[in-house]
Amino acid sequence: MIIRQAIILLIFISFSSQRKTIDLLLSYNLEDPTRYQLKTSYGFDDSRKQHDYSKTDSDEPNTENHFDDENSTDESSLNDEELDLLQPENPTEGISVLYAQPEQIHLSIGTNVSTFVVTWQTMSPTPVPTCKYGRNGMIKIATGDTTLFIDGGKEKLKRYIHKVQLENLIPQQKYVYHCGSSLGWSEEFWFKSLDPSESWAPTLAVYGDLGNINGRSLPYLQEETQRSRFDAILHVGDFAYDMRDAEGEVGDQFMRQIEPIAAYVPYMVSPGNHEEAYNFSHYRYRFNMPNSEETENLFYEFKLGPVQFISINTEAYYFLEYGIKIVVKQYMWLVEVLKEANKPENRARWPWIITYGHRPMYCSDDDGDDCTKRSSRVRSGLPVVNWFGLENLFYESGVDLEIWAHEHSYERLWPVYEHKVYNGSNSAPYVNPNAPVHVISGSAGCQENTDRFIKHPMAWSAFRNSDYGYARLKILNHTHLYMEQVSAEKEGDIIDSFWLIKDQHGPYSKK
Repeated sequence: MIIRQAIILLIFISFSSQRKTIDLLLSYNLEDPTRYQLKTSYGFDDSRKQHDYSKTDSDEPNTENHFDDENSTDESSLNDEELDLLQPENPTEGISVLYAQPEQIHLSIGTNVSTFVVTWQTMSPTPVPTCKYGRNGMIKIATGDTTLFIDGGKEKLKRYIHKVQLENLIPQQKYVYHCGSSLGWSEEFWFKSLDPSESWAPTLAVYGDLGNINGRSLPYLQEETQRSRFDAILHVGDFAYDMRDAEGEVGDQFMRQIEPIAAYVPYMVSPGNHEEAYNFSHYRYRFNMPNSEETENLFYEFKLGPVQFISINTEAYYFLEYGIKIVVKQYMWLVEVLKEANKPENRARWPWIITYGHRPMYCSDDDGDDCTKRSSRVRSGLPVVNWFGLENLFYESGVDLEIWAHEHSYERLWPVYEHKVYNGSNSAPYVNPNAPVHVISGSAGCQENTDRFIKHPMAWSAFRNSDYGYARLKILNHTHLYMEQVSAEKEGDIIDSFWLIKDQHGPYSKK
């Protein structure tokens, strides 16, 4: 106990010289890792100052996040009395129908790939949130719940976030749907359900750092989505720039802009530094990722085809004013998830392990970011004590591919561990490499423009480019993975690509 307190004190001392003095001794209690309190010495307006994962903060209404166990039924099977439950006696009484119109519809993967979660927003409360959907007309009904989200800005603007779960979807079928309530319905959308088989070969779009202004990749992503070229999206942090701006209206604009993508394929996300405001509240409320009841979208995992995807929260290592308990909780969770993933029976079914998080471990940009340093926090751990670094954990757990953003550029690395290159061979570096492969794709487009590189990169840097763009990721099978970077500046040209081939998956051996 004394040693632990002394080490925590060192962390406090190491940060106390900064202008924003951080009280890292804030009620740090490993016995209760699900709760942490914001205590800072500067005037930071946070609408969620007392925060826990159940979303039941004392200064906000109960925001319990759950789904009904039996929330889906066939509309034709409902009698008149049951249908009346969805239609209140005076649905417009005291409510402006204008502000009850559904908008910002987006999909995500639920408890498994056979379940989709539909999320949307209204500016007024509505009756029971409902989705009508089906393969041959919208003949099924699913209902969900509503969460009140109060923005942390001066106006304390209220938004109502609605969630409905569509369960037991038949694989690889086209569904049509619309969502809303008796006060108004969205337009009709469609999606193609996913395949739960490990032999399925999904294709994903991958990118980070997409803003409302200068979102150069957006039209290409919209068009490719409408042509059914993607099965899911990975948006690796930094949205809108910033969601909290203009009392949250910038976030509303962004969610409308991505609706031609996110209403048609699952839009899977991870938090970035531009989501930090008010304790990441816009990120935590606007999205619904797997296991959000426990982790509020900050970290989670899901399986798709022969891949186990793991989304991580890199920002916990940098915004320490929110406490280090979230770092501890995520690290302990990662240890258990990766241990389970490496059981022989699981690694045989989902041999690929792919992680994605916002801030990279390595980069060669000329901007002084943490990834340019020898001991970046995500890689090595918290300052001074080097606790909870992820490079060793990912290496020892046999992570195959690590996807990052944050740097407004594209960079592909050779297989790397502790700054050393571990290519499979000189002629085939990505065939059975002895370390994870890192890819940074953070140039989707925003008002901050793209980044420049240092002139002489380290040996681990394989390819670099500063064009606006995004990546495509194709999982062919248990042994072959293909990734390419698309340039929005060159009208969709492929500027880089590589195959990662592994007939053996699992922990790497140090040489």
